[in-house]
Amino acid sequence: MASERYNAPAREKHWQKAWEDGEIFRASDDRSKPKCYVLEMFPYPSGRIHMGHVRNYAMGDVFARFKRAKGFNVLHPMGWDAFGMPAENAAIERKTHPATWTYANIDAMKTQLRAMGLSLDWSRELATCSPDYYAHQQKLFLDLLKTGLAYRRSSKVNWDPVDHTVLANEQVIDGRGWRSGALVEQRELTQWFFKITAYSDELLDALGTLDKWPEKVRLMQANWIGRSEGMLVRWALDGATAPAGQSELEIYTTRPDTLFGASFMAIAPDHPLAKSAAATNPGLAAFCDECRRMGTSVADLESAEKRGFDTGIRAVHPFDKDWTVPVYVANFVLMDYGTGAIFGCPSGDQRDLDFARAYDLPVIPVILPPGATAESFIIGDEAADGDGTMINSRFLDGLSTDAAFEEAASRLEKATLGGRPAGQRKINYRLRDWGISRQRYWGCPIPVIHCEDCGIVPVPAKDLPVRLPDDATFDKPGNPLDRHPTWKHVDCPTCGKAARRETDTMDTFVDSSWYYARFTAPHAATPIDTDAANYWLPVDQYIGGIEHAILHLLYSRFFYRAISDSGHGTKNLREPFAALFTQGMVTHETYKSDAGAWLLPNEIRFEGEGDGRRAVEAATGKPAVIGSIEKMSKSKKNLVDPDDIIAGWGADCARWFMLSDSPPERDVVWTEAGIQGAGRFVQRAWRVVDELADKAAPKGSRQPETLSAEALALRRAAHKATHAVAQSIEALRFNVAVAQIYEFTNILSAALAKSGDGAKTSEDVAWVLREAVELLVQMIGPMMPHLGEECWARLGYNTLLANQPWPAVDAALLVDDKITIAVQVNGKRRDEISVARDAAEDEIKAAALALDPVIRALEGRQPKKIIVVPQRIVNVVA
Repeated sequence: MASERYNAPAREKHWQKAWEDGEIFRASDDRSKPKCYVLEMFPYPSGRIHMGHVRNYAMGDVFARFKRAKGFNVLHPMGWDAFGMPAENAAIERKTHPATWTYANIDAMKTQLRAMGLSLDWSRELATCSPDYYAHQQKLFLDLLKTGLAYRRSSKVNWDPVDHTVLANEQVIDGRGWRSGALVEQRELTQWFFKITAYSDELLDALGTLDKWPEKVRLMQANWIGRSEGMLVRWALDGATAPAGQSELEIYTTRPDTLFGASFMAIAPDHPLAKSAAATNPGLAAFCDECRRMGTSVADLESAEKRGFDTGIRAVHPFDKDWTVPVYVANFVLMDYGTGAIFGCPSGDQRDLDFARAYDLPVIPVILPPGATAESFIIGDEAADGDGTMINSRFLDGLSTDAAFEEAASRLEKATLGGRPAGQRKINYRLRDWGISRQRYWGCPIPVIHCEDCGIVPVPAKDLPVRLPDDATFDKPGNPLDRHPTWKHVDCPTCGKAARRETDTMDTFVDSSWYYARFTAPHAATPIDTDAANYWLPVDQYIGGIEHAILHLLYSRFFYRAISDSGHGTKNLREPFAALFTQGMVTHETYKSDAGAWLLPNEIRFEGEGDGRRAVEAATGKPAVIGSIEKMSKSKKNLVDPDDIIAGWGADCARWFMLSDSPPERDVVWTEAGIQGAGRFVQRAWRVVDELADKAAPKGSRQPETLSAEALALRRAAHKATHAVAQSIEALRFNVAVAQIYEFTNILSAALAKSGDGAKTSEDVAWVLREAVELLVQMIGPMMPHLGEECWARLGYNTLLANQPWPAVDAALLVDDKITIAVQVNGKRRDEISVARDAAEDEIKAAALALDPVIRALEGRQPKKIIVVPQRIVNVVA
């Protein structure tokens, strides 16, 4: 017996080397096998992995190892989302080059990930900052340019004044840049775009096919695409108030039924009518400039105070020429949504109501909610924005909101203004084309050349990749490519005259929108190898954070379609991710010193327990404040270093805790007690296997012809546990699988204790113990792979557990010999009986009548009838 304690940190290095030397996890080129592509969202190389990485990659690794054991050809790759502004910021702060910083971080993080024992195919490793990768991305861009899905135009953009770059709407959070935290400004710049709007309907409709995606992610994408059915309505402008040359205002609305509730019009600060009016109104011009300093994201507009400026212009109601309403410039109207103009119905829209209250505008109730009466109904602090019956709406009165929509739409289509229909039906989308231009160095160069004579000229394929210059400087704000003395100067490929390169680089979300496809053949001469993509795609299980529901996942869905339609990928595949799982975050208590400074967990010691537990700053002995449990973050210092955990407890212990503590879609709270509990189980599992290796039958022993009741019960428990754990892993219910392994370990421990009381273990029990302990080790293998290998070797095997198939279970053992049946008397449940599954009906009746509660209920009477529903219920009719 090997009685020593299992030394996880030392033994884990041994098994990692064994896996690496044997290239165990390299995906096979044998395409006759069923495939399983498992992928976690690849990390940004910040320099350190965190506990969120540990949880994310542990989940994917369990699934990948399990599917491999089930006979699948598994692709489980790793790469680096390596471009981005943080590298440039680091270059400025550390006086180094972004590439130097990035590749050093990749090396450090790769070492950390290897220490986790992940079953990754490192032969397919890629980094998006490598010219080997972005050369192909440039080829994809040029083909999108050729098909019209990439284009350039002037646009209002979110400008980060600290990072000196454009931000997508999704990258503006609470009016600030998502990286720098600076207040975002609006600027007019010429930008490159991808035409994602060309796929609006397809992206929306296809959400219904993603039945293995979380409903909340599908809903978020549907809302972001924002398909709405409404009308374009033309309002005449009062000639006495309108600027010269302006005679009408066109708006888009989804609620033409509420037109009789109109009390104002609102236009964007950059609407042509606003610009005309501001030309002679300095106050309006100043207000428009102020609005331009806001972000353009919908979230910003919805959260900002609703402000407006009365232009003095009046608009004529389309159903009443004698009714005019004021036209405001408003800070919550976007020029690139609809027509950049709206009509405000305060009683039917909360935003309009807030605006009307602020500017003392009329509020006319036009929708009567169900159950309310027209005589007493008023609008208070909340708008009536649901369905109901129309009131105060002339010819619409009494109609439902749906019927009123149709009636108003029909009349607008028939009415004319300036010889054209006053209204027409239109489907609108919230989704806007994807602006990909970024004014920075550390990104994929956009491969075009600007020539005064030839215009925009694509870089010839033979000249790809357009490489970033190694000698860029980062001593000044702004784009280093734009101020580089030589890099941007180049001859036009078409006419040979002096020209200049495009100095914008691509949004990093372009890099991550196709990396999963490149993984299928990372060394191919073309961006995507069609045969490899046909075999490996779609990704069978994608795992990552809910925060990427729009930024990454929607872009990837679009981009794969776009590049497929431009000659890459596979046209018969539209969705790149068949199944998506969004894991919860890793959280931890926060701590502060008595001076209010954040403290790291290792800077704290604790005294007392339960309600008496208190924190003390270790360095000073002064009391510390225990704060709330929050997502681990550098800013609040509630971090746990994975290296410390792996060095002290082993990677398997960290993996086990991350998998066991809570359902994987929920947040997990990291606690010292939790990791200690996981560590105790690691040692306990080792002891059980270690002892059973000696007490159980030798490896390869022949199965006895018959099994005693004791042996059969243990064997049944082992097969049931194996089957249950497999089902739980398949469904990504890792915490349930952990609980099932705990339960079966208890059963084995009890059997071990019984066999150790001095009595000789019978041959059949010894054989079952051998089978059961091997099954336990194989169940543990995907979750704690190093411990699994160590236990497999202790059981006498000189093969790797990582190469073993998942054990087959005997289906007959999954069905209990006995079943429990409820017993009723006159329909009221009295008790239950346990009988053999194949018990005869007379036997079941006799067992039911022998129950004391049934005897008491019958009060000496003979039953009139006994009804037996096989394997379900017995009903005694008195």
